Amino acid sequence: MIRVPHAFAAVCAALLLAAGCGSPTPSSSAPPAAAKPVTVDVIAVESKMLSATMPLPGELQPYEAVAIYPKIGGFVASMSVDRGSVVTRGQVLATLEAPELIAQRAEVQSKLLGAGAQLAAAQAKLASDDATYQHLKVASATAGVVAGNDLEVSQRTVEADRAQLTAQQEQVNAATQAVQSITEVIGYLEIKAPIDGVVTERNVHPGALVGPPSGSSGVPMFRIEMTTRLRLVVPVPEAYVAGIKSGESVDFGVSAYPGRRFSGKIARIAHSVDVKTRTMPVEIEVANGAGELASGAFSEVRWPIERREPSLFVLPSSVFSTLDRTFVVRIKDGKVEWVDVKAGVTSGKLVEVFGDLHAGDQVAVRGTDELKVGASVTVHLVPNQ
Repeated sequence: MIRVPHAFAAVCAALLLAAGCGSPTPSSSAPPAAAKPVTVDVIAVESKMLSATMPLPGELQPYEAVAIYPKIGGFVASMSVDRGSVVTRGQVLATLEAPELIAQRAEVQSKLLGAGAQLAAAQAKLASDDATYQHLKVASATAGVVAGNDLEVSQRTVEADRAQLTAQQEQVNAATQAVQSITEVIGYLEIKAPIDGVVTERNVHPGALVGPPSGSSGVPMFRIEMTTRLRLVVPVPEAYVAGIKSGESVDFGVSAYPGRRFSGKIARIAHSVDVKTRTMPVEIEVANGAGELASGAFSEVRWPIERREPSLFVLPSSVFSTLDRTFVVRIKDGKVEWVDVKAGVTSGKLVEVFGDLHAGDQVAVRGTDELKVGASVTVHLVPNQ
């Protein structure tokens, strides 16, 4: 029998104990602990009437604008205004000269004088012949004093005189109308302002030959714009036309006056959407008595946006977009749902959304695709801001 030294046996025992001697450990046999549900900060979907503004571009246009062309041809004799001149309706802007028209007026006036002289002669002849006829008629009452044939001849002479008088009167009327017509044409040699306003263009000088435009071509002599009142034309996107109210005040700014705001009232609504731009032109009437604003200037309009019915709102951070969808994460009965939405207008700290949502629904404060559909979560309700 072989004897093992006590020291060697003690070492072996210690090594076996350190290695576990092949016996199972308590940790290897215990079941894994269950994972706790993720806690998600949520906010309640809010329902309220939208009242917000958004910047839209606009263009200031004159209330009235007229391009002035001559009605007849002629040479520019004189001009009394220039670019920037303030004019009133009926004021003479320029004078033309056309010698042939003066000659024509002299000719028709001469014809009128001749027709008048012939009319006077016809009236005198009728008066004389009619007096003779009346004497013969009285004398014929006594038998044998006047031959019946003489009375009949005198009567026919008077009738012929009346016909001649009528013809001469028609000639006088025709000559008078001719004089009036040529006088009106000569009046067109004075170019007058059709409206009150400012001359914004002057394109001719004295001595130039001008005439009526040919078709749609031709450069106007002047252009006059009424600038004491302006039209601010705003193309409103189709999505925002439902809440337009006539008479509502709108403010705007222009680059010429940084930091300053002007205002006007909605005056005219097109009620028709442009199929090319999907916008509706709306006109804002702007008073410009001081002449500070210039037509043609662009402006930034604070356009009021309203809905006829309440809208739903969430935090902007709740709306999450991927390449193929935009959604919010709704937590319902402790489960994650993705609800497709379309973002609308930002109002304060909230953004308008459209989708299968309801007021009071709980959606994640931070929308993310890391919260998978169907996952179990707990919620922490954050008060609406």
